[in-house]
Amino acid sequence: MQTSSDSHTQATPIGLVAGQGQLPLLVATGIRAGGHRVCAVGLRDQYDARLPGMCDEFGAAGMAQPGRWIRLLRRFGVERAIMVGGVTKAQMHHPLRILQHLPDWRAIDLWYRRLRHDRRNAAVLSAVADTLSRSGITLIDSTTFIQDHLADEGDLTSNRPTALQREDITFAWPVLCQAVALDIGQSMAVRERDVIAVEALEGTDRMIDRAGDLCRRKGWTLLKTASPAHDMRADVPTVGEQTIERLAAAGGGCLALGAGRVILVDRPKVIAAAERLGVAIVGLAPRPTAGT
Repeated sequence: MQTSSDSHTQATPIGLVAGQGQLPLLVATGIRAGGHRVCAVGLRDQYDARLPGMCDEFGAAGMAQPGRWIRLLRRFGVERAIMVGGVTKAQMHHPLRILQHLPDWRAIDLWYRRLRHDRRNAAVLSAVADTLSRSGITLIDSTTFIQDHLADEGDLTSNRPTALQREDITFAWPVLCQAVALDIGQSMAVRERDVIAVEALEGTDRMIDRAGDLCRRKGWTLLKTASPAHDMRADVPTVGEQTIERLAAAGGGCLALGAGRVILVDRPKVIAAAERLGVAIVGLAPRPTAGT
């Protein structure tokens, strides 16, 4: 007679390449809830200390050691993997980035063959995915096991956007969609149809702080999304409880998110924080690309 423990041991393993933050923990939980074994590679000095205890198999590797990622994942029997968390993009531009992260030969090959002149997220993801694929490991949509944490369309909180905030959303949403299509950034702050700030390399948190410094009036709106063409295997936009707290502290009163394009980490806590702080959250249908 097969026990539940035996059944789990024989379950399909799903790989997880885990970087910073809580998102890898949510993905690990989702993988387990989906009936799979969780086999993770934690990026050294970045992954959450709780992650190993949530995994069936775990090993650590440097950010620039894809060869070791592959060896660990293959040892775990992984054929499909998810990559979430990552590192702040600014670290990729540090002048000593290669020496800091002790690259293996695969990283050096990727750097000189594909990434020296193009370090955009899409280029990095494509290069990593190709490297994994050549070793028999397919990188899959990072939201596969956390669909219940994605923003959906409509009002997500009992707090509703004001008339002014809805006007700002109508004005700024197509502008942001154009910006994300150009790979400029994933967020924008607006009030009274004035664009206060647009996210670039600094990330959403610093952009929120900058918007708060520039706009002393309360109630401005933050919009965040990914383009319909965005590769959901990595770098999916996220907001968390701390995002809501930071937004409220900076004077923001409304958060507009691309439905199905932004992860709420984790959703119940994000909604509760917004309710507590009087921030309205609304999900918007992705804007269609030209010709669709």
